[in-house]
Amino acid sequence: MTFAGIIAIFLFLGLIIGDWYQFTTLKSWACHYGCPLAHRKNALDSQSVSSIAPAFQTGALPLPHGIARWVADRKVIVIRPYYQLFSLRFRTAWPLKGTIAVNSDGSQLLLHLSKRIPWSSAILTLMWLLFVIGGTLTFVVLFILDGGISTVGGVFWVIGMTALGILVLAGGLILLSFAYRLEDSRLMQVYQELLDVLTAHPLKDSDKSANS
Repeated sequence: MTFAGIIAIFLFLGLIIGDWYQFTTLKSWACHYGCPLAHRKNALDSQSVSSIAPAFQTGALPLPHGIARWVADRKVIVIRPYYQLFSLRFRTAWPLKGTIAVNSDGSQLLLHLSKRIPWSSAILTLMWLLFVIGGTLTFVVLFILDGGISTVGGVFWVIGMTALGILVLAGGLILLSFAYRLEDSRLMQVYQELLDVLTAHPLKDSDKSANS
């Protein structure tokens, strides 16, 4: 049993590491990998799909606070903040990356941003929430069915355990909200830097053609 438990732990860690690798990589086959959480749309005037390709001449576009990659065959831009192993910046267990679907609509370039987190983070968070809620409700129901509230002490015991479950759940939700806001601000900073590059790049090209 001990050996089976050790193997299960290693498999579990391997799945998490593989999940995070597929999430953080900028390869074309993993551009849509991750659990989608939120969406945002933007439109750039006087742009076409082909006009943004020169900004990605080396494949990946380094930005001040992140990196972007243009996947031409899928018409998708993948962005993510920099992930540094020994960075002094606080990192959470719910990192965000962006998958931007690029389409042309007449004289506008439509950008559809999808914010994603690793599947392991989403699944473990959901399991934790279900464990807290389900565990609290199961205890209360079983305690009541066993006649636990037949005394005043039993009633206070149920109230205390319910309050404890609510406090744990509220604390977890506050942590999730803080982590999402923090990671979302980092991703949107990279997204805005990308928009600045895409907006300025055609102007540079037009200036060069005018001077020549």
